[in-house]
Amino acid sequence: MGTIAINQKLKRVQINEFAIDNEIVFNYFNNLSSTDRDDKFLRALYIGVLALMEDRLSSFLSKTSNELGTELESLKMIFDMKQELFFKSAVKGMAAEEDIATALQDYLSEKKIKDRVELTGNTTGALPKNKTGDILCYLDGQEDKRIVIECKFDKSLRLGDIESKDIFTKRSDTAWSQLIEAQVNRQAKASIIVFDIALVDASILKQFDSVGYIPEIGFVAIVDSQKGDYRNLFIAYFLARDIALSAKSIQLDQQVLTVLMKRIIKDLSGTLSIKNLVQANIDNNVAILQELEKGMLLMEFNFNYLAKFLKDGTLTKADLLQFYNGEEVKEKYLQIEKEIQKQIEEK
Repeated sequence: MGTIAINQKLKRVQINEFAIDNEIVFNYFNNLSSTDRDDKFLRALYIGVLALMEDRLSSFLSKTSNELGTELESLKMIFDMKQELFFKSAVKGMAAEEDIATALQDYLSEKKIKDRVELTGNTTGALPKNKTGDILCYLDGQEDKRIVIECKFDKSLRLGDIESKDIFTKRSDTAWSQLIEAQVNRQAKASIIVFDIALVDASILKQFDSVGYIPEIGFVAIVDSQKGDYRNLFIAYFLARDIALSAKSIQLDQQVLTVLMKRIIKDLSGTLSIKNLVQANIDNNVAILQELEKGMLLMEFNFNYLAKFLKDGTLTKADLLQFYNGEEVKEKYLQIEKEIQKQIEEK
């Protein structure tokens, strides 16, 4: 019986007896804890299948098998596969989060800092059905001292600062919204959003080419994951760490809050009364404009009859009837009135 068996009924791949004699694979799993090996094996299998589905891996091997030694071939295969998978939306997010978490934990261990770094995976946070906030860091192991890291390897994500925010347009994620949302969702003291240099919107890169800080919002870190360069993340982390450790709990006096709220409500009422005055002023201006238009039409109407009298020397009863009824003026005014109303509605 072969190593791989397919269970059609359960749609399951079954591996009976399996062993592999490969130094690279051995070293990788040997460095993992026994509790992590099964999960990493399944992840490696999944990523490998995705690569083979593109048929680029087999094409690469057929071209290089006669030119490269076994070790160089393996290394180049891993590099090319990592490059290809990096730009695949299906796996780049998951791979980025794991790489960033591992790099940060290794760096903290090297610096002998006892912070705990954990991937949140598919778990929801404090907000209903919300998974924003990919990595949680517990400072000195304290549950209430947290830094949240959001990984966004996505060129479509813009900065979205508050000054350019239009709340009446369709909602879309921005660096600002993700920093705020991650901090709230994971109940953290500080937040960091991480972009890759190869997958970041130009507007963000223009403002933050390495490490940036948005006051009261969070930190932006630009990394180069393909080169394994996470230095900017480490800088942002230690800055965020200082903020999180020095953050003080808010003491709230209910009476003081009541006074503040009354003042805010009073100011809002004043703003609403200004709006009413402006609206009344608009209505008055429209009435004035309508009267002016009437006056202009009447002057034109009267002038025409006066000019006719001066020219002909007579005004007939028919002329008098037309002058009395003023139907010509009424028709012109109705058209002008419609145009005024249309302009008001458009504004």
